[in-house]
Amino acid sequence: MELLLLVLVGAVIVTALADRRGMQPALIILVVGLLISFIPGLPRVELESHILLTVVLPPLLYSAALGFSFPSFLRNIKPILGLGVAMVVVTAFTVGLVATLFIPEFTFLLALLLGAIVAPPDAVTAVAIGRKLGLPRRVMAILTGESLVNDAAALSLFAIAVSQIAGTHSFIGNPLLLFGYNAVLGPIVGVVMGFGTLWIRRHLKNPALETVLGFVVPFAAFVAAEYLHASGVLAVVIAGFVVGSGSVHAGYQTRLQERYVWNSVDVLLEAFVFAYIGLQLRFIIDDLREARESLVGVALASLVVLFAVLVTRPLCVFLMFGRGLLSSHMSSNAAELEISAGPRAPRPRKKTTDKPDKAPRRSSAKVKSWRDKIDRRKLTFQESLVVSWTGMRGVVTLAAASGIPATLESGEPFPERSAIQAIAFVVAVGTILIQGTTLPWMIARLHLHSEEEERYVQRETSKAESIVHFASDGVIEDFVASPPDGLDSSTVDFIRTTVARQSRDVEEMPDPDAHTERAETFATLYRRVLQAQRDALIESRDAGDIDDEAVRAMLERLDLQEAGLSARLESRL
Repeated sequence: MELLLLVLVGAVIVTALADRRGMQPALIILVVGLLISFIPGLPRVELESHILLTVVLPPLLYSAALGFSFPSFLRNIKPILGLGVAMVVVTAFTVGLVATLFIPEFTFLLALLLGAIVAPPDAVTAVAIGRKLGLPRRVMAILTGESLVNDAAALSLFAIAVSQIAGTHSFIGNPLLLFGYNAVLGPIVGVVMGFGTLWIRRHLKNPALETVLGFVVPFAAFVAAEYLHASGVLAVVIAGFVVGSGSVHAGYQTRLQERYVWNSVDVLLEAFVFAYIGLQLRFIIDDLREARESLVGVALASLVVLFAVLVTRPLCVFLMFGRGLLSSHMSSNAAELEISAGPRAPRPRKKTTDKPDKAPRRSSAKVKSWRDKIDRRKLTFQESLVVSWTGMRGVVTLAAASGIPATLESGEPFPERSAIQAIAFVVAVGTILIQGTTLPWMIARLHLHSEEEERYVQRETSKAESIVHFASDGVIEDFVASPPDGLDSSTVDFIRTTVARQSRDVEEMPDPDAHTERAETFATLYRRVLQAQRDALIESRDAGDIDDEAVRAMLERLDLQEAGLSARLESRL
């Protein structure tokens, strides 16, 4: 325990130094951990695999889902599922085929197990590095959404491969049915946990207890789903989506506390994870020597698998997204040929009857409305290039490799366990060092920030400001039309002017210095204005009139305004 605390403190110190010098903390922590691992006499820092999967992974995934816009997830659902599910399956089988060809000791099941371990890009790495690199909004949304669903697919394949190799009894014998069971029941558990959390919050009405409850949710969702043999990862992600969408109805203190508390948890866990990964190298080499494995052979095999992982993602990305670019290019060429050929002769119309057309079905209208929310814009070549190079591996790969059982059901040692763990470690570290160090250079050379995106952000921000200003004007007009009893016209005019100014400018904050009727009326009216503004924003978001991220940014501004008002009133009393 003391050694784990030292690792945590050291990781935080390295993170602070890296931030101060403008470097990537994850990469610096990893390199420092690698160097420290070769210090003679350093004791082994090792956690059980279930601790990594149950303690570290759920809060990281929950925090990412909590702050991720569910409408953005739906808007980019096609590339997210393509990268998060199809890409994982393709990568796992590709690595399995390569490992079978280049590593004679590996059967196909062992190679597929290795492929499932190294297939998923890690949520910690993708979100931590991508956020600091300032990727475009849509690219970041796709990568974040991918990182939230790919772990479920990879861990399901991992569990199936382990049960087949070890001969252990599985809950469902058919691998495809087991995969479908995980994918269906996991989200159901997440929905139940999410709405249950929102119901409890409405009855607590205590910001501190609500924040504590938020810490319990990811662990409860993960454990409950795993107990039912479902996907704990999907349960955590869906629970985060539900709670994040419903947090707009919570108190401002709860939202502010959650926002800053989870940011701190992310920094702490990310620093610990990268430090832990870096400290494992020397001990993995010791395990290989004990297993009498050829270090040179394992090293060559690791490089081959690393190369396969690095190449598979770009090929798949351009096969998935490049086809759309090619088809659009062919369509535009065909349209140009039609224009140059001149107008065609009109086709004869078919005879029509006097029967009226059938009314469209209501269900088809609903489907169309959902389809309209999907962003069908094609990724540009530059965006596809960035997406293809953001496949860093990390905590999930390491945790899955550590989770390989030591023995088979018969009691014999699990075949090639140390070799699989060593290859998985090299792939995780190699992708972080190679892709993580070259990604900033790539983004800088591609010039991904477009004026169109900046105009879109400004337009949505202006729209949010117009919504809150219109909502505040309505509440203020009602107040002037029927003011509380006992207030003269000058006091009503002062309160109206002050609240109107404050609702438009966060810097304009009145400072009542006495417990007077005017001060209480001001505070009551201002809170009504803030509530009306929040309701108007949520209504516009639910109607699809404004971007969800712009609504979240404006809600944060309103929360800060109410926090400032409450602080001044409390200090006055």
